[in-house]
Amino acid sequence: MLDDSYLRFVLALVFVLALIGLAAWLVRRFGVGGVVVPRGRRRLGLVEVLPLDARRRLVLVRCDDTEHLVLLGTATETVVQAGIRRTPAAAETAEAAGPAGADGEDEA
Repeated sequence: MLDDSYLRFVLALVFVLALIGLAAWLVRRFGVGGVVVPRGRRRLGLVEVLPLDARRRLVLVRCDDTEHLVLLGTATETVVQAGIRRTPAAAETAEAAGPAGADGEDEA
């Protein structure tokens, strides 16, 4: 009688954990709120990061075909320039070069 209640408890626990895992997988797979991002096309991207000193860095963020230059500090964020349009030639050059800073060389 005592063994039967422990077995039921363990089976119920395994069942609930399986449901939680299934729900987490579904949320990751299909998104939340009906917004589904196609796997091949992301709207947001980090183009380049330039550390200025120990506390500040410049970040170039891309949203669709527009880039924004942001200065990040320890407690502040400042938009340096917004609405930078990406030209098709610059987009092709950036995609051909790969991720920013991947080769470890600074561009002059």
